[in-house]
Amino acid sequence: MTGPTFTDLRQRLAQDVPQGRCDEIGVRRLWWAALETLQQDLLERGIERGIWLAAPLPALYEPELLKHLQGWVWAPERLDQLSPHPTALPGRSSSDEPGTLQRCQRLSLRRDDGDDPLLLVITPEVQVALALHGPAQKRQLLMRSDPETLSDVLLQLGRRLEHQSPAEADQLRKALESIGTLQGDGSWSEQFWPRLTERLTGTAPGLMLQPIQAERPPEDPSHGDLNLLEAITHEVRTPLATIRTLIRSLLRRKDLPDVVVNRLRQIDVECSEQIDRFGLIFHAAELQREPNEANLARTDLHAILTALAPSWTEQLDRRGISLELDLTADLPAILSDSRRLEPMLGGLIDRCTRGLAPCSQLTLHLQAAGPRVKLQLHVEHPNRTSATEPGTAPQREEVGTVLSWDPSTGSLQLSQDATRQMMASLGGRYQSRRDRDITVFFPVHTPGN
Repeated sequence: MTGPTFTDLRQRLAQDVPQGRCDEIGVRRLWWAALETLQQDLLERGIERGIWLAAPLPALYEPELLKHLQGWVWAPERLDQLSPHPTALPGRSSSDEPGTLQRCQRLSLRRDDGDDPLLLVITPEVQVALALHGPAQKRQLLMRSDPETLSDVLLQLGRRLEHQSPAEADQLRKALESIGTLQGDGSWSEQFWPRLTERLTGTAPGLMLQPIQAERPPEDPSHGDLNLLEAITHEVRTPLATIRTLIRSLLRRKDLPDVVVNRLRQIDVECSEQIDRFGLIFHAAELQREPNEANLARTDLHAILTALAPSWTEQLDRRGISLELDLTADLPAILSDSRRLEPMLGGLIDRCTRGLAPCSQLTLHLQAAGPRVKLQLHVEHPNRTSATEPGTAPQREEVGTVLSWDPSTGSLQLSQDATRQMMASLGGRYQSRRDRDITVFFPVHTPGN
């Protein structure tokens, strides 16, 4: 006996659930929307402990969650053979950077486990299982949060772990004991499907024919563009996260030639940069559609810049651009959202330097400015003959309400208006000069605000 298969687990989740009617494309959209809905809820709740179990590849991809949750992933045997050790999960940070993600334990799948994804997340506040199931044209997304079903699935997974790795089975048992008794949250289950529907409605592109009604006000034409843009950014980020996971599994091997390791690391970095870049575009599109109130808190901008500088330096070095920090010490904390500010700062770096000639230099100045803290990104060009002579500004054309396009390089970036709106949602007042220099003023945090 080797324990139950994941096919058995999916069938248990499908028990008493009507058969699905989706095709493969439709059910995959449901899966990715469900993952985003679940992770957004966990982030809003500030989940700081719990477990997750997934097959056949990692399903969670939000770094803020992964570093708090203990995980087990069953992957195809050919991947498991790459390394008997735990592998780092998808995320922005490498193992030697601040905010490193916790490692998860990886085990091998069997041939009879099937290929459909399955995910269990058990935390003190949220306990849920997600899976895809069913034959072609009768596919369905399964979501179960009742204690009876979850207990059965966890019991079967525990039996399977006993056969594969008794030590890991003991770790899972201890982790579950620390969480406590499973409790069904009917309100969470009731909210999940409406939130999933809202996400699909907001992000999935679609075509509809509607009769013209004179009494009905016309829709904002930009909303169709935003729908498509959000869907494209989602479809780009998710496969890149999977590619990065496989790359980091390969990098665990000790027998790879140096040239292969270097190439794999380059691919890893490029994937991370593009995931962050498209994530920023996605959030900008969301903000254009539904401007939300800022939820700002005390943020140490000096510490963030210091922590992120090594990765920015590595990124710019590959293009022959140098980075210098000029940070005033002992500055007061600012009011912002540190989790969303980090990728936005990376976006400003990219905005300043994309298309720059080699040997250019980017300097980050951080200093007090009255009741605010001023962050300035200043570019020095190699062909600038004086300190006051302006550099060459990129020629950008607006593409919709979110993006701008540089015809000379073919690169897409956030538009000026979208960038200004994103910074405003983070508490910053954004100013830009034509020669690439950028200044952002942040309000100083004071007790009580």
